[in-house]
Amino acid sequence: MCDYSLMSIPNRLAREGEELLTHRFETGCLGLASPSDLQPNANPLTPESRTFWSMVKEFFIPFETPVPAVCIPPGASLRLMDISSKLQRELAIGPAEEVTFTERTAEEFSYRDAVRFSNGREILLQDLREGQRVRVLTLGQADESDFARPEEFVLRPSR
Repeated sequence: MCDYSLMSIPNRLAREGEELLTHRFETGCLGLASPSDLQPNANPLTPESRTFWSMVKEFFIPFETPVPAVCIPPGASLRLMDISSKLQRELAIGPAEEVTFTERTAEEFSYRDAVRFSNGREILLQDLREGQRVRVLTLGQADESDFARPEEFVLRPSR
């Protein structure tokens, strides 16, 4: 859903229909973020309103809140846009492609988030360029095995 390097960052689940951007987080990892979260603070302090104490406070407690990472579940359908011409040549794809979000491995401390193109080729999210636009088409269908069978939750009287 989100690479291990984004786990220390505030995060949320993606919503169908939203447009996201690839963004380099403080960890150095490339992930997905909402364009509205990447906007600078709407009410910055003007030079006239900055006092000595507000500058001291800002130094020790930065006013900026961290950009939350947007997590995508495996199997989600995405529209990847603005694909670089280099990547188009390497993967034999077009400038915009529908892809499936996938995890390459469950191994800890490795990049695992990837996208799979309709031609079967996969690329790590880390290999996309910063600022790449991604539209969430669907969050995918959960596999039946992801859920416990109802009889596992039936309360039985004790004897």
